[in-house]
Amino acid sequence: MVTVVNSVSEFETILQNNEKVVVDFFATWCMPCKMMGPVVDEVSVERKDLFVAKVDVDKLPELAQKYNVYSIPHVEVFAGGQARGNIVGYHDKVQLIRDIDGYLK
Repeated sequence: MVTVVNSVSEFETILQNNEKVVVDFFATWCMPCKMMGPVVDEVSVERKDLFVAKVDVDKLPELAQKYNVYSIPHVEVFAGGQARGNIVGYHDKVQLIRDIDGYLK
């Protein structure tokens, strides 16, 4: 299940309370983001070991700025509360999982 983040404090709590976190930075007007959304949803269903969240860059621009989100969709991978890497642009599910796992090794 994907959690939509509504505040910076909620985001920080998610990072503190979960070992592996994947965050989809998106915007509602972004067509590639609309394509990537269902892929991220599928990953969240298949990978119970990951906490998957979504951040609307228009609603929480401070988080987008903090994690250098200049292009969307932008998926940021965290382990132990620390950013490990990011995936920018549309990726299919197989490639997205491969990239996420690469950052979590």
